Amino acid sequence: MNRRRLLQSLLASAAWLPALDAFAGARLLDARAFHSADGLRLVLDLRVQRRLVEAPVSSTRAAGKGRDIVVVVDAGHGGKDPGALGSRGEREKDVALLIAQNLARRIERQPGFKARLVRNVDVFIPLRQRVEVARRCNADMFVSVHADAAPRRTASGASVFALSEHGATSTLARFMAERENGADLIGGSSNLPLKGKDPVLAGVILDMSINATIASSLDLGHSVLRSLGDITRLHQERVDQAGFAVLKSPDIPSILVETGFISNDADCRRLHDARHQQQLAEAIFDGLHRYFRQRPPQGSLLAGLA
Repeated sequence: MNRRRLLQSLLASAAWLPALDAFAGARLLDARAFHSADGLRLVLDLRVQRRLVEAPVSSTRAAGKGRDIVVVVDAGHGGKDPGALGSRGEREKDVALLIAQNLARRIERQPGFKARLVRNVDVFIPLRQRVEVARRCNADMFVSVHADAAPRRTASGASVFALSEHGATSTLARFMAERENGADLIGGSSNLPLKGKDPVLAGVILDMSINATIASSLDLGHSVLRSLGDITRLHQERVDQAGFAVLKSPDIPSILVETGFISNDADCRRLHDARHQQQLAEAIFDGLHRYFRQRPPQGSLLAGLA
């Protein structure tokens, strides 16, 4: 049997394929089958349409017509972790909390939206727990607010980050390792329908979800960056990508917003200005609201108005 016929046979007879229904519409580019020490391994290469980022909504999220869109707002650092420091001892954790609180209040004022703050006081919360807050809230979006420092005090302006492709690959490897150790996403702490699935299939679904979520996060980041550019200087005019641990959720679009450089004296003064803090919060909200107007989550009030 030639390679194409073999792959067709494998695909036709695979009893687990219905589990991929959540990704219906993905285009199969290639498939490879080979034997490994633990059995037959099938690798699928799929082109995931951007629309698929919004389509696979868990039953918990979709419950109730006209539900609120849930945005989890994370104020960076806190407690024993002050974050970056300004030249006069200004602390990133304080600025991040004030801007995050402004953003949460702005979100709450918008019909059809609900905000959840990871922290509302000066307390230390480990990065993994911040991601878990978003998961427990069935969040549609995760926004982490920061005010960074740089080796050069001349560095200034706002930036937006999403998870990098390299970070996603490392995350997949870490998630799969954690699955074997018992504290894992596949075992039930993710909102993806992976519990009880074949490990190879679970890996395929998880990988697809991570890649789709990164694509969604980049779209979100571009929208937020566009709005930030209207009210403040941008450090760079593109969404940067890096392996921030707080962004490593496989099924929730997540961005990290650096509102400015606290290590830059001019930025630091603006970051401590109440009016500028409000403007930053408004700009971030404007970007995320634009994103959701274009991609209203299934079952949301915004989707009903579209």
